[in-house]
Amino acid sequence: MQRIVFWLARILAILGGIVLTVLILLTCVSVLGRGGNTFGHSDFLNGIAPGIAEAFTRLGPVKGDFEIVEAGIAFSVFAFLPWCQLRQGHATVDVFTSYLSERLNRAIMVFWELLFALTLILISWRLFEGMIGKVRNGETTFLLQFPIWWAYAASFVASVIAALVGVYTAWERAHGLIIGREVLPASGGSAH
Repeated sequence: MQRIVFWLARILAILGGIVLTVLILLTCVSVLGRGGNTFGHSDFLNGIAPGIAEAFTRLGPVKGDFEIVEAGIAFSVFAFLPWCQLRQGHATVDVFTSYLSERLNRAIMVFWELLFALTLILISWRLFEGMIGKVRNGETTFLLQFPIWWAYAASFVASVIAALVGVYTAWERAHGLIIGREVLPASGGSAH
């Protein structure tokens, strides 16, 4: 089971990384196009090279860049959550817990894992409800006119995987607490 969960989380994180990279490139192209258009309209360039200025005015931002980035970032966040959860990569503050026993720290970790799993399940449920609502009302984005439910669906799938991984990690941490041995990696560590 651990092998499947780690494989699924890794694949989803890679997919999230690819989406994020594409979004970064899209943003760069859009910013360069917007800047080129502004430069093409400048008095400076029009004064020294009107032909080049005219060419620059044909540049512009990528149409619908904000809509694409908004949808893609939501998916990427959920795509990275399972891997982060498995690797215990979430930020922690252990000012007080560093003085507690290892067993008590494990119990605290189990509590937070359970709470996080429940939160991920709640988020998945609400994303599903939001997706159904967007399908029913047929809402589309303003510029590109793609259905908004597509972004909800992509985020929902990633959130379901995140919720499954959250339940799995909560189960394994609880199991580890009972048997007195960690099955999952410690913070930033590798799997046994």
